[in-house]
Amino acid sequence: MALDPSFIGRTYPPTEPYEVGREKIREFAVAVGDANPAYLDPEAAKALGHPDVIAPPTFPIVLTMRAAGQVVQDPELGLDYSRVVHGDQKFSYTRPVRAGDRLTVAVTVDNIKSLAGNDVLTVRGEVADVTGEHVVTSVMTLVARAADEKAGE
Repeated sequence: MALDPSFIGRTYPPTEPYEVGREKIREFAVAVGDANPAYLDPEAAKALGHPDVIAPPTFPIVLTMRAAGQVVQDPELGLDYSRVVHGDQKFSYTRPVRAGDRLTVAVTVDNIKSLAGNDVLTVRGEVADVTGEHVVTSVMTLVARAADEKAGE
């Protein structure tokens, strides 16, 4: 079943604030194998002009995937999440994510299209701090693989 194209342009309410902690940044940096001192050591981050440790560039996936759940779990959209693969991910920064940030995410369905029987869903997440300052934009592409027509035979 194809996704409902009337969802293009639909924006969901911003998430509750997520407080970015030093330990979460450290855990993420270790998990992705990035030992950049600016992610682990407040003094190293301050030497680079940051007020505290900063997060690796892909850290916002923690927030934006959770926020995109509003879209993928919307029963009216018609997405079979059991068939979804993560097709692409991009981040465009205004400034780095920092320890102590309290961030919200507002997600919008940017595009829905069908390619070779697969549904392709593009979701944009606008990440801002609680004062409204833009921090990063996330654009994720999710692909819902076509159902195997031979499975029913």
